[in-house]
Amino acid sequence: MATVAAAGRIDVISDAICPWCYIGKRQLERALDLLEKNKLRFTVAWHPFQLNPEMPAEGVDRQQYRLAKFGSAERSRQMDERITEVAAGVGIEFHLEKLTRTPNTLKAHRLIRLAGQRGVQDRVVEALFKAYFCNGADLGDDKALADIGQSGGLDRDAVLAMLAGDEGQREVLAGDQMARNCGIQGVPSFALQGHVLFSGAVPAEEMADTFRRAWELLKNKAA
Repeated sequence: MATVAAAGRIDVISDAICPWCYIGKRQLERALDLLEKNKLRFTVAWHPFQLNPEMPAEGVDRQQYRLAKFGSAERSRQMDERITEVAAGVGIEFHLEKLTRTPNTLKAHRLIRLAGQRGVQDRVVEALFKAYFCNGADLGDDKALADIGQSGGLDRDAVLAMLAGDEGQREVLAGDQMARNCGIQGVPSFALQGHVLFSGAVPAEEMADTFRRAWELLKNKAA
């Protein structure tokens, strides 16, 4: 089969602790397969957005945080059950009962940035989501992030060295602010060639159709 050349770039604005972002990643993967059948191939880049930018660096106890956010343990449990069911619909097995901390995600975004520089960004993003939602990892812990980075193709010592300093912090914070300046208030949000198209983990068929129509419009405008 002839190779399909990349047509353009899809940017995903997300946070590593957003369950809809993991679900949206699965929908995006399916959408990309659908687009490729129409001889359209896009590269994907992941960009930072912190759902909890004021979160302490060490994170907080998840149970206490969710009690404050949702008002009751029962409400929190219902929310977890609902999102677990949605995730199962796209083939992801959440184990939210394993989570004990809600982390500050600045370091996770710095890891994603490093992975982008090393050409393994998608693998590391997948590893972060899986570690958090399926295995209960603390994404604010340096050693946990180093293990996750290694599983995604990065050198573990390089990850630890990066996290020990402030490499990438300014760029991640600037990227987060840029997203907010563009009017993004929720994630996942998706852009094509720098144009924000939609937010939410919409079905793959809808994603593919939106990207296809937007690509045609951009091509016609450039012609």
